[in-house]
Amino acid sequence: MAVHHPATIVPTKLELLQAWVPHQPWTGDADTSVLTRLGSYRFDDPDGEVGMETHLLATADGQVLQVPLTYRGAPRAGADDSLITTMTHTTLGDRWIYDGCHDPVYVSALVATVVTGGREADLYAASDHGLVLEPATTHVRGSGARDGVPPLTAPVVSHEGTTTTIDAGVRIVLPRVVVAAATGAGLVLSGTWPGQGTPRVLATVDLSPQQGTQQPGRDRDVAPSAG
Repeated sequence: MAVHHPATIVPTKLELLQAWVPHQPWTGDADTSVLTRLGSYRFDDPDGEVGMETHLLATADGQVLQVPLTYRGAPRAGADDSLITTMTHTTLGDRWIYDGCHDPVYVSALVATVVTGGREADLYAASDHGLVLEPATTHVRGSGARDGVPPLTAPVVSHEGTTTTIDAGVRIVLPRVVVAAATGAGLVLSGTWPGQGTPRVLATVDLSPQQGTQQPGRDRDVAPSAG
């Protein structure tokens, strides 16, 4: 369960994405001069510490970009290279915003969703009357049916063209420019969002042991889960 707290945030999520995304190596030939939000989906952190949200953005030339972010209430040790910005949140206080692909909490949640056949987290709005379920417009589903998740190592991230690969004991491949692709092969996360009713592949997971990854480790800093 993810909780959305009504608040003023500076910069806004769209503002930080508009400032950061155009400078990333995985945008290919997409025209990032204008970015608009199509939708987003969240995962749950079982420990309730880290907010995770993947944004789907439309570019000026009609392409779709996928951008995972994590939200933390304190800096993540040793992660300065993946820090995007800090944000002021009038309810939660200062927030540290990270590239989710480098964050072991996001990587673990993504793998778990894919291999167990999970879906996006329900999003609730905090109100004076308690938590109110918000209607979802973006839906994702993993294709697996396993009961458990394989042990993971610290994520090592690389980019080739418009594809990001995360080696974490398993191999995760994220198309950063989302295109039409078959959803039937292998372990995949597929999704739909407003204007895209046919599922598209958002991630694939290869459970074969990967060579050359770091030793197991999970760097976690306490932070509220909402963003």
